[in-house]
Amino acid sequence: MQEYSQLRAMLAITKASLRAIFRSPSAVIFSFVFPFIFILVFGFVGNNGGGGVYKIALDKNCDTTNTLFDSLKTSARIRIVYFDNDKELRSSLVKGKITGVLNIQKTKDSIPALTYSIQSTTASNDKLPQLRPVINNIINTISNKQYANRPTYAIEDVERSHLEVIREYKTIDFILPGQLGFSLLSSGVFGVAFMFFSLRNTLVLKRFFATPISRTYIVLGEGLARVLFQMLTAIVIIVAGRFIFGFTLVNGLETVIELLVLSFIGLVVFMGLGFIVSGIAKSESTIPPLANMITLPQFLLGGTFFGVDAFPKWLQPISKMLPLTHLNTAMRAVAFEGQNLWEVKNEIAILLLWGVVVYAVAIKVFKWE
Repeated sequence: MQEYSQLRAMLAITKASLRAIFRSPSAVIFSFVFPFIFILVFGFVGNNGGGGVYKIALDKNCDTTNTLFDSLKTSARIRIVYFDNDKELRSSLVKGKITGVLNIQKTKDSIPALTYSIQSTTASNDKLPQLRPVINNIINTISNKQYANRPTYAIEDVERSHLEVIREYKTIDFILPGQLGFSLLSSGVFGVAFMFFSLRNTLVLKRFFATPISRTYIVLGEGLARVLFQMLTAIVIIVAGRFIFGFTLVNGLETVIELLVLSFIGLVVFMGLGFIVSGIAKSESTIPPLANMITLPQFLLGGTFFGVDAFPKWLQPISKMLPLTHLNTAMRAVAFEGQNLWEVKNEIAILLLWGVVVYAVAIKVFKWE
């Protein structure tokens, strides 16, 4: 008589569960349809370099004790932004989040009193020509007030101003990792919560108990099915983004593999949240509101559509606590900036910490019957 195989039984559960997932409209909608709708919408939207407010940073050697700086600081068209370190400034410059880095210097002569230069990149190539007239108008206003015979107060130092050629940071480079993260979050929380509640409610788990398979292998089998389905979803989203919208994969296949590793880590954490929901839900109708309490704040505040720095100062610490924020940050750093998994170790560590806390709670509240 052949010995009973826990592994073979687990794989049988995985196969059956995977087939059920593909037949579930809600699973397909949350994992494929919703992310693709957002990717399609934002994928055709280019970077908006139109008028409005131009964000500029200051060179560390910039002279700020002059009328030009004071006028720029109070201008309604220009916002001076500050960064904690050079790495953040560089990242914002490369991604076109700021128009350029301004450097103002005094001259040895009284006329012109100042020179200014702008360091920018091709990510802001469409904004820079619109910024220069704004600065020149400010200089003209100062010149009219300071000089009777109307010489110019400041001129651009063309030799020091330069445009650095870099690869384009497209809208899809920001949106696609956010939508992939949203897909993982939705699948992990809603998928697992509904799945295990249904298995418990329909007494399927009770029937499993009548077989020799252990409870651990039941969970592993169901979890493996969810992981396989979502990894396939991740591959489809990444490949479609690359070949339809030109999503940046700096190191090609290596970047894809690293994104899948991050997706796996994020999914495992989010599945733990799903186990918590399935354990505390009293009925199937209570699952959606409980799951939304977990997913909606992360969807809105986790850097899915906007960078965390776009939120008010008091809200940013809350955003930076959310696991989806760190998953999205890590995936964008790997895909566009070419960082490896070790370089995003802080984001991974926070995700793993979330995982430890989440599964500690999940074990406490999870119910078999």
